[in-house]
Amino acid sequence: MTTIPDPSLSIIRGAPLDEEPGLGSLTLAGYLREVTRRYADREALAMHRSDGSIERWIYGELWERSLAVARALIESGIGKDTRVGVLMTNRPEFITSFFGAAMAGGVPVALSTFSTVPELEYLLQASSVSTLLFERRVLRKDFSQMLIELEPMLTSGRAGELRSEKFPYLRRVVGLGEHGATGIESWSEFLKRGQSIPSELVQARIDSTKPADIGALFFSSGSTGKPKGIVSSQRGIAIQCWRWRRMLAFGDDVRAWTANGFFWSGNFGGALGATLSAGGSLVLQPTFEPEEALRLMQAERITRAFAWPHQYEQLASASNWHAVDLSSLRYADRRTKLGQHPTVSTTWTESQECYGNTETFTLSAGFPANTPAEIAGGSHGEALPGNIFKIVDPLTGAIVRRGERGEIAVKGPTLMLGYLGIAADETFDAEGFFRTGDGGRIDARGRLVWEGRLNDIIKTGGANVSPVEVDEVLATCPGVKVNRTVGVPHDTLGEIVVACVVPHDIARLDEASIREFLKVRLASYKVPRRVVFVREDELALTGSAKVKLSDLRELAIKRL
Repeated sequence: MTTIPDPSLSIIRGAPLDEEPGLGSLTLAGYLREVTRRYADREALAMHRSDGSIERWIYGELWERSLAVARALIESGIGKDTRVGVLMTNRPEFITSFFGAAMAGGVPVALSTFSTVPELEYLLQASSVSTLLFERRVLRKDFSQMLIELEPMLTSGRAGELRSEKFPYLRRVVGLGEHGATGIESWSEFLKRGQSIPSELVQARIDSTKPADIGALFFSSGSTGKPKGIVSSQRGIAIQCWRWRRMLAFGDDVRAWTANGFFWSGNFGGALGATLSAGGSLVLQPTFEPEEALRLMQAERITRAFAWPHQYEQLASASNWHAVDLSSLRYADRRTKLGQHPTVSTTWTESQECYGNTETFTLSAGFPANTPAEIAGGSHGEALPGNIFKIVDPLTGAIVRRGERGEIAVKGPTLMLGYLGIAADETFDAEGFFRTGDGGRIDARGRLVWEGRLNDIIKTGGANVSPVEVDEVLATCPGVKVNRTVGVPHDTLGEIVVACVVPHDIARLDEASIREFLKVRLASYKVPRRVVFVREDELALTGSAKVKLSDLRELAIKRL
């Protein structure tokens, strides 16, 4: 018997998962097998190399190269649920390493190439990887030297025989790129070792994997502390890879450019998953450089560009912005800089009214692309299939009345299995919900409205102010390039609302003009009492381009 929730309470349910269109196999290896068979002769990816050559793979080749990695990992001793670290930019080998680890029965662990030496040490220790597949050089970073600094044994041991007290589970380190320390195996040597492993053994491991099994390990961005290890199921990741195609309303004409790492769940699901599910081609730029990105978009006739907001600004400021032809861009929202390029003509509207977390491997609520504004209604969407949301009192955990503000809690088929090293009863409530730490409400039409992190809500003079609401309005102010609103301690009010603004170079902005702009658009208590102007290079960012609000708050305090 199905229990119908009390309509007066803040709880909403999505449609049953088995009613969601477009889903296929719900394991990682099964997903790759399905798309590579379906689109076998289509181009799967392209990457322009620094020597002028272009590497292109069809879908059939993507499967065979992933199979080669799986065979090498099996020969290296990878077994069921053994963790395999993947420390690479979004290059072809990241994809084959990630899926190859899953095909071998292991658990791929996505590691950020933004990591410093201390951060890398923490990630390797926390994840307990047995084999590390890494890119030797990323821009000015030499990860070979960083690893040797962490474990000097890599300079003296034989490849594949690491025994480290600092990293007690790490046995093999494989480097992609020029040769280095003797304890680091080369990529070609690594692949050769798998030639004796029959493909039938790999297939047997694939067949034995279940959707509920551990799929992969991603890490949070670490914007408020050390990154948390987030363990996702096979089906959680697979569902999102299939789902993103529907949410972006992709046809079969997708040629997607991306320069953001696949070690972020959003880029893995939204760029890699959506594109492969549509049989499209991924045009990979390992690290973001705006002029080169625009050249790639023109040369490869890109139809969709995956970029973060600050990258849109850098593209629009690039020296060749007005010279390139971007007329192939079909999936470009007119609200973005790329959608406003003189050569672009499109009616596609991005699915910006969405909500999700790394803990749900991206989306858990939302509307698909091209949803009319009157349906989205300024919300963050309806619960996606299989998901249940409730809004609870942050202190008591009790469900609040419909329309009241509280903490967003969610459960569903893409919810993580848990955090590394943290007990389930410390992560989920008695009903299996994950309390996100985000503030929000459910409106009268059953849509989720996200209002920012609970600990970011500004309490000023007895009133609560959502910095997200202020930022959305402030972003429309002419001359404002980047903005974030924070609360700064105040003797009598508790906190005051402070807007931190990066102006466009040619803009003539002052504190008074910004406050006047906001006064006619926001309630008086929401209007920032102070405006602090900062340079863009003063904004401390995580690897996923989230502004570190704690650092920004400290900067604002110093300025005031």
